[in-house]
Amino acid sequence: MNWLLPEYLADALPAEAARIESMRRVVLDHCRGHGYELVMPPMLEYLESLLTGAGQDLKLRTFKLVDQLSGRTMGVRADITPQAARIDAHLLNHQGVTRLCYCGSVLHTLPATISAGREPVQIGAELYGFAGIEADLDVIRLMAGAFERVKLPVSRIDLGHVGIFQALAEAAGLPQEAEDALLSLLQAKDVPGLEEACVNVPSPYREALQRLPQLYGGAEVLDRAEAELPALPAITAALSGLRHLLDGAPDLPFSIDLSDLRGYHYHNGVVFAAYCPGYPVAIAMGGRYDGAGKAFGRARPATGFSMDLREVARLAPAGKSNGAILAPHAGHDARLAAHIAALREQGEIVVQLLPGETACEGPVCDRKMALVGEHWIIEAIQED
Repeated sequence: MNWLLPEYLADALPAEAARIESMRRVVLDHCRGHGYELVMPPMLEYLESLLTGAGQDLKLRTFKLVDQLSGRTMGVRADITPQAARIDAHLLNHQGVTRLCYCGSVLHTLPATISAGREPVQIGAELYGFAGIEADLDVIRLMAGAFERVKLPVSRIDLGHVGIFQALAEAAGLPQEAEDALLSLLQAKDVPGLEEACVNVPSPYREALQRLPQLYGGAEVLDRAEAELPALPAITAALSGLRHLLDGAPDLPFSIDLSDLRGYHYHNGVVFAAYCPGYPVAIAMGGRYDGAGKAFGRARPATGFSMDLREVARLAPAGKSNGAILAPHAGHDARLAAHIAALREQGEIVVQLLPGETACEGPVCDRKMALVGEHWIIEAIQED
């Protein structure tokens, strides 16, 4: 049984690997078309660098090991976003806006969901250096466009803002322990538990915190939130930003969820999550995480998104794939070899048989090369 893989790890066999690679090219080319430059961070880094500004959940998901060269603790990346922030802040050092995209495997100590694996192929994009809500809208449109390119429909994009809960917790004077407890209850949408935990929270913040799980739905939620939540400056600004997103992209399937606080200890502004039909969890997530590069020397405004390309490839409709051409062994036939080379230059898959080989076990060959007179032609393979 030594050949068995650990739980929640899997090989990508030829068909799946081809789909993942095809979609990787489509999404990265889409990002490149919008001015996002590709970066390729290493799989391993010193642990403190990987976890800079990260929440507790990322710390728990990160595999750790000792570097045999330095003796320092290293981590196998569980998220590429902190690495991109390091590259922007410490290596590129641009003064204006920086747009970066990436794609690579990450490793998790535990699967994020029951259906997820522990080695997602993370693909995403990050925008640094612009604090305005326009940058968040740019990133959300980039994400939505990526799903259009891979022909995977998005049924809704949930919008939230962690600044609303932060403002309420601060105004209510909640100690960190109480804030964390309320955060967990809100993330679970545990309304009875939330009511019990808010007993000692002063009014009007108690009522506001209890209202957050009910503040979800369409654009009307923002009007309800303005009427039902305290008019704290941070809440007013957050609701204004969300309204700007709705007004700026009326073509996108936005919905509002003010209790969506995923990544609370990492994000500090707008957060969003995309869903597709028939899939129970978010297929892509993102949001604002200003200041993530502070530990690397520059606290820059930042926003971005990412998704698991393996899941996207599994859910997206399979594109039409051209079959391969079966060619005989060329031997010393220079004319046949040149003809095969020309077909490959045109983008065709040509499987050239080896001496004694009579069939191809790899790509599906639906055509073959046949010698008619003095000319090689391509003809369909007749099924038996």
